[in-house]
Amino acid sequence: MANRTDPLAKSIRGTNPQNLVEKIVRSKIYQNTYWKEHCFGLTAETLVDKAMELDHLGGTYGGNSKPTPFMCLILKMLQIQPDKEIVVEFIKNDDYKYVRILGAFYLRLTGTDIDVYRYLEPLYNDYRKLRKKQDDGYFTLVHVDEVIDELLTKDYSCNIALPRIKKRWTLESLGTLEPRKSVLEDDFEEEEEKEENDGLEDGLDNEKDYYRRSPARERERDRRRDSHRHRDRDYERDRDYDRDRDYDRDRDYDRERGRGRERERARDRDRDRDRDRDRDRDRDRDRDRDRDRYRLREDKDYGRDRERDRDREGRERERRERDRDRGRRRSHSRSRSRSRERKRHARDSASPRRRGDGPDDGNTHEEPKKKKEKKEKKDDGTDHPDPEIAEANRLRASLGLKPLKL
Repeated sequence: MANRTDPLAKSIRGTNPQNLVEKIVRSKIYQNTYWKEHCFGLTAETLVDKAMELDHLGGTYGGNSKPTPFMCLILKMLQIQPDKEIVVEFIKNDDYKYVRILGAFYLRLTGTDIDVYRYLEPLYNDYRKLRKKQDDGYFTLVHVDEVIDELLTKDYSCNIALPRIKKRWTLESLGTLEPRKSVLEDDFEEEEEKEENDGLEDGLDNEKDYYRRSPARERERDRRRDSHRHRDRDYERDRDYDRDRDYDRDRDYDRERGRGRERERARDRDRDRDRDRDRDRDRDRDRDRDRDRYRLREDKDYGRDRERDRDREGRERERRERDRDRGRRRSHSRSRSRSRERKRHARDSASPRRRGDGPDDGNTHEEPKKKKEKKEKKDDGTDHPDPEIAEANRLRASLGLKPLKL
């Protein structure tokens, strides 16, 4: 809200008054501390106090283009748009020279051509000194008439593009502006009248007849009249020359401006072409990157699928081998149990001696037991009753040595 233009303000040259200041400079002013602290809530009445506190003028300075308080107050005047009478009072103020320059700068931005020449040309007679801050931040000494001449003749002042105004001779030819009257013109006329009066007195003293004019005086008068006529003719010629020079300068400016527009358009075309080329190159690069990414993803998916299939085949193979080994063990145990049953059946089917058939019936069962015990008895000495000897024999048996005989 603090940066908006007054709703009651009129548009200047068909646009918002604040747009007369470039956007970059305007944004710098909005971010400046002086604008936030001292320009907030200012009106046309309170603006005078801030203008009286100014001690220098200038546009922007430093590497970050920091605006001066003078430029902040100019933008504030464009925002609130004071009345024309207040601006004229600023210009006519003789006590505060920076207040005068502030009003003149604002009138140069917003005033008409006639008002600009009418109110700013009298300030050519002000020769007071001013402090102006340059772009590098250092101060330089200027005068009021120099600042006014810069406002009337230059296109830029204080880093702001000034609106175009018509030339003075154009307004004079149209009859909307009176010819400029120099302050020294009255002094020149007084000196001429004084010279003529001195000449008349000298001539009358030398002449015997007061009412008769001498030929020498007539020649002197004719000579002065011719000199005045020549001087007027020279003035007219100089004015025509200045008018032609201004016309040629305007024509050269328009021609150079047209060339500048052509160069600007050509530069814009080249910039657009480079931008399109960069956009196409970026699009191709993105397409290739997406294609490579998709191909890499496919390769990863394919490798993952192959690895998954390989793992699945390995698990199937292990399961088949495990089933085959289980079947082998089952068949082996089955065949072994079948052979044991067959042997048992064969042994049971053999005709044993009946108990009580002879005198040796009681010993028939004891003899196989003894033989079996003898067979089961080992010869490696590991079944020795002494555990140490049995352990030593087991060790010797693992080494392939004979057992201890004790």
